[in-house]
Amino acid sequence: MDKNIIKVHPHFKLNGVNYSADELYSVAYSYIKEGKDYEELIGNFLLDWLNENYSEIKLRTSGTTGAPKPIFVKKTKMKASALATQKRFKLPSKTKALLCIPANYVAGRMMLVRAMVLGWELTVVEPQSKALTNVEETYDFCALTPHQLSNSLDKINLIKKIIVGGAPVNNGLLQKIQGAKAKIYETYGMTETITHIATRRINSMKTTDEKPFKALKNVTFSLSDANCLVIHAPKIIDEPVVTKDVVDLIHPTAFFWKGRLDNVINSGGVKLHPEAIEKKIQKVVAQRFFLAGLDDDQLGQKLCLFIEDHKELDVNLVKKTLEKASLESLEFPKAIFVMEDFIETRTGKIDRKACLDKFMNDDYSKI
Repeated sequence: MDKNIIKVHPHFKLNGVNYSADELYSVAYSYIKEGKDYEELIGNFLLDWLNENYSEIKLRTSGTTGAPKPIFVKKTKMKASALATQKRFKLPSKTKALLCIPANYVAGRMMLVRAMVLGWELTVVEPQSKALTNVEETYDFCALTPHQLSNSLDKINLIKKIIVGGAPVNNGLLQKIQGAKAKIYETYGMTETITHIATRRINSMKTTDEKPFKALKNVTFSLSDANCLVIHAPKIIDEPVVTKDVVDLIHPTAFFWKGRLDNVINSGGVKLHPEAIEKKIQKVVAQRFFLAGLDDDQLGQKLCLFIEDHKELDVNLVKKTLEKASLESLEFPKAIFVMEDFIETRTGKIDRKACLDKFMNDDYSKI
């Protein structure tokens, strides 16, 4: 392996201290031996990255669309991803970056890679829902989940540029960030693409029109026979990635995301994309919810709303609330079910399949 791939940039700093590659080894061992859980994860990754005998890094998929699985990615590809992020967001050496997401998944690990390769000054804090609680100084760049962003609204102006990923940003949160001085971007990507390969600015909307995701440099898109996104990124992935994301492809470098093919509901011969309908419902329903299809003798599948709340929730009131969501007739749920607690994936997203399995085995209130 070319040693230049893992060469640590001379401007790289970790928690205010400048380290060479050799010195980082000692830091990594210290994190593993004496650090907290999140520091141990960082230490293990640093040892893997700095090991000259291995040209690949083992990563694990998030488990959003199935059981988490290990994959191996080349360090050269991870470096190329870091350079693409630098170009998209104009983040030169000495960029002050904040790491507040865990290093057991690709998003956290790529923050470390970017810092070492690009010469950033990286500050690490313990990952938590209120990610910026103990942050007082300003930073140039930070990655957050939508949940962390929602719980950090009082401090996001301490960060100049924020990328948000891991789950779609709902309309309620979109409205709350419109007045922020920070430049906030939603990202699209996955473990297989070594984090984001497309982004869109979400708090500079001069109109209410949604902006499309735009590809990073050297990334293009096409469509599969099922109208799902196919990603072509030769500098980052060896082969095109055929996703299960249904999109409207504007041109080879931009698209609107509609939803997951797995979630499409065929109701009376009409294909409904629950994620698109959920965006409308988010404007009027505050609780967590999702839409799914259940078997129906007449329609094949009927559109159902699952809402997280106590069973005492007045579902008739929910039905009246939905009338304010500007839904088409086919988009109005045929039934509403109340569940006390949704099941989540390891990364905090609603596990729709697990929730439906639980629903089928339990008794829930409905209309």
